Amino acid sequence: MKQYNTIKTKYPDALLLFRVGDFYETFGEDAVKASKILGIILTHRNNGGDRTELAGFPHHSLNTYLPKLVKAGQRVAICDQLEDPKQTKTIVKRGVTELVTPGVALNDDILQAKSNNFLCAVHFGRNKIGIAFADISTGEFLTSEGSEEQVDKLLQNFSPNEILISKSHRKDFSEIFGNRFHTFFMEDWVYQEDYALENLTNHFKTKSLKGFGVDHLTHGIIASGVILHYLSETQHRQLQHINTLQRIAEDEYIWMDRFTIKNLELYHSHNENAVTLLDVIDKTISPMGGRMIKRWLALPLKNVQKIKSRHQVVTHLGQNDTILFKLQDNIKKMGDLERLISKISTGKVNPKEVVQLKNSLEAIVPVKQIASSSKNDALALIGDKLQSCDLLRSKIKEMLNEEAPVNILKGNVIAEGFSDELDELRGLATKGKDYLDQMLERETQATSIPSLKIASNNVFGYYIEVRNTHKDKVPDTWIRKQTLVSAERYITEELKEYEAKILGAEERITSLEQQLFSQLIVWMQEYIQPVQNNAQLIAQLDCLCGFTQLAKENNYVAPELNDSTDISIKNGRHPVIEKQLPLGEAYIANDVLLDRSNQQIIMITGPNMSGKSAILRQTALIVLLAQMGSFVPAEAAQIGYVDKIFTRVGASDNISMGESTFMVEMNETASILNNLSERSLVLLDEIGRGTSTYDGISIAWAISEYLHEHPARAKTLFATHYHELNEMATTFERIKNYNVSVKELKDNVLFLRKLTPGGSEHSFGIHVAKMAGMPQQVISKANKILKKLEKSHSSEELTEKMASTPDEMQLSFFNLDDPLLEEIKEEILHLDIDTLTPVEALMKLNEIKRLLSKKKKATS
Repeated sequence: MKQYNTIKTKYPDALLLFRVGDFYETFGEDAVKASKILGIILTHRNNGGDRTELAGFPHHSLNTYLPKLVKAGQRVAICDQLEDPKQTKTIVKRGVTELVTPGVALNDDILQAKSNNFLCAVHFGRNKIGIAFADISTGEFLTSEGSEEQVDKLLQNFSPNEILISKSHRKDFSEIFGNRFHTFFMEDWVYQEDYALENLTNHFKTKSLKGFGVDHLTHGIIASGVILHYLSETQHRQLQHINTLQRIAEDEYIWMDRFTIKNLELYHSHNENAVTLLDVIDKTISPMGGRMIKRWLALPLKNVQKIKSRHQVVTHLGQNDTILFKLQDNIKKMGDLERLISKISTGKVNPKEVVQLKNSLEAIVPVKQIASSSKNDALALIGDKLQSCDLLRSKIKEMLNEEAPVNILKGNVIAEGFSDELDELRGLATKGKDYLDQMLERETQATSIPSLKIASNNVFGYYIEVRNTHKDKVPDTWIRKQTLVSAERYITEELKEYEAKILGAEERITSLEQQLFSQLIVWMQEYIQPVQNNAQLIAQLDCLCGFTQLAKENNYVAPELNDSTDISIKNGRHPVIEKQLPLGEAYIANDVLLDRSNQQIIMITGPNMSGKSAILRQTALIVLLAQMGSFVPAEAAQIGYVDKIFTRVGASDNISMGESTFMVEMNETASILNNLSERSLVLLDEIGRGTSTYDGISIAWAISEYLHEHPARAKTLFATHYHELNEMATTFERIKNYNVSVKELKDNVLFLRKLTPGGSEHSFGIHVAKMAGMPQQVISKANKILKKLEKSHSSEELTEKMASTPDEMQLSFFNLDDPLLEEIKEEILHLDIDTLTPVEALMKLNEIKRLLSKKKKATS
């Protein structure tokens, strides 16, 4: 217990699994935690009068229990016996051989095949935040730095399993990014630039980080250094597979904020059993491809050439079924190349996995041949870059048995013919049976005992068994070893000699096999980079084959990407909803045309359940799919590439942070309006509905006007219940009204889900309530109240007010000779020029100009 307490003091934040004989034991608080998480029995014992809780499990069950502890968010220190108990007369030397945490794991039972297991570090600088991600199981190491919004987006994209933060910024992290992540707090001294730089350059064996293109990212470098420090602290020091540090070049990808990723349900959904976009589009068949498609979805491209290159591969594969099937057939035969080669680096690989690596590399040979000879340039380039690793494959084939076991101690790992010494020892061990048969025959003849038997057990080794009826025939030279009820067991000098020879040979075989296997692993480490490159190329190929299959199965078309700022989608469909429709029901496709000169903002009105939100979302998803390199669910699509997608869809409270639905809505909308660009795509759904009707209409109107007048002229789809907003189309030239059509029947309404020009006048809310099964009494009462309201509150007055500009609405309060000019004067006098941005100044000037032109028209 003294030894246990000493080791536990070094790892106070971890649950310590302490190896005692054939068991891993936990003590005290650790035992209480472990028994609850693992469902194992909690016992106790008294050590010198102190009661100590105790819970344990057999050491060979580690792979069963360890994943459960880590998935429960525990950091687990594995403390092993560092010497053979037979070789010491004192307490066995023990030490922590590995610290497994939610973000640092190599165990297949903890990892998910198609997901990365990222460890993340966040560094709070004065004006920027640095961030780094590492997956020790694949060797990926990435870094970036930027604003709170950028770091928040990266956390959303990469979904790290553990985040390292300095103790002094514990509060800052939870205030900015919430408490949705598993965090671990580090000492502040680790977050030093010189220490981080020294850590990184020592690891990569370079003088600087210029070669990685990250030397200017001071905050990112500090975060990266913290990750390496943490890996070393958790006993992970064999990290040759982490051989590069990549910058996450955010300027190359579409910008989507946290709300957009959540609203579009790309790879997570808050609704139970909901289908995400990833569920629909992921047709990959390898773990590497599964991880890469998530990255492509999180970071869609902006580079038109790169996007077109992917589209061309998908087109080529779509036209050549044979090539597609052959490629997929061979990719199916591959294991997880990235994780297998990482295990080689960390020395945690077993013989069966090395054979699996060899088989996976063999499947690359036909893939390389097919791709290289392709007429498509991008596919041929992938083929040329693939390495067949002939020497590595032949070495493994020469050294290891094809049926090598998982556990090297089971033997028969090294192939016959590789080592003369091993073959000789095996011969000695296997020929033993013949030798024993001959001995048995000799002794039977010499003693005339017909029922002699030679056998062995763990306690006495080899022995000759004689039944009691023939006891008197046993020679004097035999030594009695054991007496049974019906027989006696003896040994002879010859048998003792043979036993020593056999046992020596078996021990030597085990030792030699381990030695030769270790030599092979060290030799294989030269191939880490080529195999990692192969894994990346196969992942790309797998994603592109998946896109081809997706397009074939769902009738997707190749989009036309260009440098314009227009978006034209003909008969677009929602990729997820169309898969959820009942059998035989067709999805109602819709056209969407957006540009910055004529139809910048489409105002969509229509009743609940008519499909307004689906049209908004499908437009964003079609653009996303196109810029990922996939075909799209439409009849045709011309897309001027988009650099930012913003959505504000549906209500979402943030009660834990003390924010109401409306406050969340305004926060998200403010974030959109403050980050507009010429290539932005903005999707707004029911803005302003979280407050009173007039407030809501005013806000929605002002937001629409801001988007129209902003120099960026961001393309916008605005779905709303407020039919009053239809009036905006008469004042603002680039706002166009559309509605999702419905057909009124006698007592019901039929949703046609078709987008047609012109505004809608009705909400049909009571019809929807009726369809939902609302009691008849409630429905009839609602109809009566609606009729009363329609009589007493005609919306004409409001519409008239809203159709004028906000300044004109205020004119009724002024009793001046020339109220318009007086108002313009007041506007200018009250402007705070110091805080006014250039864009806001231009917009204000444009507003005044429009007021004056209206005045001119009125007087003329």
